[in-house]
Amino acid sequence: MKTKVIKLMAVFFLAVGTAVAQDIPESQVPSLIVNNFKKEFPKATDVEWEREGDIYNVDFEIGLFTDYEAWFTASGTLIKCSMEIPAGDLPKAVTNSIKKEYKGYRIDEAKKIIKNGVETYEVEIEKGNDERELVYSKNGKLI
Repeated sequence: MKTKVIKLMAVFFLAVGTAVAQDIPESQVPSLIVNNFKKEFPKATDVEWEREGDIYNVDFEIGLFTDYEAWFTASGTLIKCSMEIPAGDLPKAVTNSIKKEYKGYRIDEAKKIIKNGVETYEVEIEKGNDERELVYSKNGKLI
């Protein structure tokens, strides 16, 4: 039941976010932001921009099928970046914490998130029909 409620809320917020966020061509992104993006992620491909208020969001790939997302302020400052990572790339403290607290669950997806210089890990785990989304500090503390 809890999983269904979470999924329903996720769909709702995705719909609201899609209605508010606006896809824009790179030519409409201020050059300062584009330049900072290209400097920070020179190997980015499949780049797609959105704007929500004064925040510019960019989805892109680096390498084969590694999805990234980054957020920039109107002044060009990178404020957040997330990247999909293999479960094997999670810090040992995170995987140990999951093994201890969630016996029998398997890691389905993992993301590394850096926001304002702070590194966290978003991990989706599942056991049968039970799915959970957890956020950990890099030292394995559940947030």
